[in-house]
Parts: sequence; structure tokens; C-alpha cells
Amino acid sequence: MLAAVSPASAIERVREGLLRFHAGEWAMPAKVYLPSPPHGDFRAMPARGDGLALLKWVTSFPDNPARGRPTVTGVICLSSAENGEPLMLLDARSVTALRTGAVAAVAASALARADARTVGIIGCGLHGTWAARCLAAAGYGPGVCHDAQAPVADALASELGWSAGSLAEAAARDVVCCVTPGNEIVIDAGRLHAGSHLNMLGADGPGKAEASVGAVASCVLFCDEWEQASHGGELTGAVQAGVVTREQVTELGAVLAGDAPGRPGSEAVTLFDSTGLAIQDLAVASAAFAAWEDNRVRAQTVRL
Repeated sequence: MLAAVSPASAIERVREGLLRFHAGEWAMPAKVYLPSPPHGDFRAMPARGDGLALLKWVTSFPDNPARGRPTVTGVICLSSAENGEPLMLLDARSVTALRTGAVAAVAASALARADARTVGIIGCGLHGTWAARCLAAAGYGPGVCHDAQAPVADALASELGWSAGSLAEAAARDVVCCVTPGNEIVIDAGRLHAGSHLNMLGADGPGKAEASVGAVASCVLFCDEWEQASHGGELTGAVQAGVVTREQVTELGAVLAGDAPGRPGSEAVTLFDSTGLAIQDLAVASAAFAAWEDNRVRAQTVRL
């Protein structure tokens, strides 16, 4: 999958998917959570657009790395929206990582200062790695990589020619990406810097947060999709506390379409809450399918 879709292509595809969803051309029912306490949860994510339909069956089991297994696993089924025929099965982990990185670059391009270049990556696992790679592909950098496991940050920094550093150093960059499990706060109001842009990528379910309620309420707020973000994303705590309302949050698709304003000024701190949308998965999966159809990549074939 990752050989079929480059970071640059994923960025363009995800941007187009957000625009098509905002225009009402792509459909996306609500994400369904199936808890598996106390271990983690399963998620079912459907979407339809451009003659294709997708169902993503994906997990989040935060304790898996300690057992030598990935946090995120799953499968994506891509089907024809015209006759229902299954067309392709894809590794959900790869698609999720690439579209997460791609949307970080799309949001930074739309919401960060025009002269923003430096990057801070807080959490350098699989998704943090792809956020860094996609931002680098979009022309951002150099960056500071920080992770609770120093060797992980060192490896990512070495790959990109960036540097490893402290949480404070990463949080002081122009574009800051938080890609942690969301089990504890890494950004509070004291870590906000005038003119910066925050991509909050780790809090993708109820009860998770990477920023304090005070930090969230101090920012100009954007999200991928309000209903999902307000119930299971970075915004949820602030919404439940009554300090953030729907009127204070703008969906990224509206900004990309020119239907809503983005950054209000160079000194503002903007925050994008990315909870992960099935339309983003569809955008990347459709690119992989197109690469296979064009014989640019090979895949195993199974006849049912």
C-alpha cells in the first residue's frame, strides 16, 4: 500500500476528499465504537464516494506495544458503489498512518502562518513518523522529534535530518504535531506559543486527550468533522466543560473550500483536532486501487 501512494499523492487526495465531503458529494455515516474493556476498542468506519464504497474495521489497543504487537491493526474492504462487488482488501494500519500524516500536512498548509516552516513532533511512533514524512514532503522542516522512548525520536530525526529534543523544544516550533496515545496531557496552556499551529492527532476516541481544556479553549479551533470531534476527540473535554461550543469550531473542509475563514492573524494559536475520517481512508484507498488498475503496483489476487 505504501509503495502505491506517495506522501505527496496522499496529501492531494486527502485534501480533495475533504472538499468533496464538505460539498456533500461523499457520504460518511458515523463511526461505530465497540469497546473491548479493559484492553482497547474496535471501530467500524464506512464511506462512499467516486463510485467506491469502503468499510474500515480497525482497532486501538494501547497496551499492545508492551506485548510486541502494534496498537492499530485492521483491514479495509473497498467495493464498487455501482454493483457492490468487493474490489480490494488493504492493511488498515498502513492506510491509517498515511492518511493521518497527509491530513496533518493539509491542515498545516491551510491554517499555519504563511512563513511557518519548523516542525515539532511529539510522539514518534508509526503515525508520528508519517506525520513528519508528510510535512517534510509538503516543504516543512527542519523539525524537533520528541518521544518518551528516546531511541524512537532519534531514529526519526536521523531519517529526516532533523534533531531529537525535549517536549518543550518540540512544542516551541511553528507547526506542532501531537501523536501520542492520548492517555495523558502533553500540551497545557503554558506550552502555547503565539503564532503556532497545533495538529492534535492522538485523541481519537472518548476519554482521550493530549491538550488540557484550558489549552484547547485558548486556541482558534478547527476539526475534521464536528460530530465526531465533539464526542470522541481533542475537543470533547472542552465541549463537555462548556467552554467550547459548535460556533467556535470550524471544519477544515469549509476552510479549504473558501466557505469559512482560517487563521485570524499571525499571533493566533490555531488548533486542528483530527479524529480520523473514513473519507480520508477512502481518499488514500482509492489512490492505491488506481495504482493497481494502472499496473503501477502488483497485488495478490483472490477470486471469490
